[in-house]
Amino acid sequence: MIELWHCPDARSFRPLWALEELGLPYELHLLPFPPRVREPAYLEVNPLGTIPALKDGETFMTESAAIVQYLATRHGPSDLAVPLDDPAYGAWLNWLHFGEATLTFPQTLVLRYRRLEPGKAEMVADDYAKWFLSRLRHVDRALADGRDWLCAERFTVADISVGYALLLARQLKLDERFSPAIQAYWARLAARPGFQAAKRAQKMDLEEALKS
Repeated sequence: MIELWHCPDARSFRPLWALEELGLPYELHLLPFPPRVREPAYLEVNPLGTIPALKDGETFMTESAAIVQYLATRHGPSDLAVPLDDPAYGAWLNWLHFGEATLTFPQTLVLRYRRLEPGKAEMVADDYAKWFLSRLRHVDRALADGRDWLCAERFTVADISVGYALLLARQLKLDERFSPAIQAYWARLAARPGFQAAKRAQKMDLEEALKS
């Protein structure tokens, strides 16, 4: 069975969401954030100390965007992936990695210096918040033609990748500057049964952990 090590609403939410969308059985290991500090035994699973970690048989992965690509292709065929011979394949790959490399990275610095180490580097947090919002305009431009999803005329793991970046932005109060198109896009993402199931799964797992 697939095993996923996860912190609530961390990057590991991407693979959790993908697992729910795909309907795959999995075992969820819920950890406090940051796990390398608060759960040192986790380093035996993932020496990097980062989240997520996923094990599928002999396969072990730690990069959230790569994991959702792996799940959609390895455990397909699925509409969550775009095949190599599809004209939308390049756009799909680009959006999939844009969500992490371009939209999530700057927010990690906002998270660090506004939440984890407040007062230490406020200018860095402010600058990277602006950096994120400026790059978010690329999503806004894509949605300007009225499409519901980013590519291939359907929901894919590329939307999961970008959708997580929007979830993080909401946690950091950056959603106050979302355009109407991005607000509507977020509403479509959050309304998906797979998203809601992932939210329930992490909540249920946390409740069980608190009981033990």
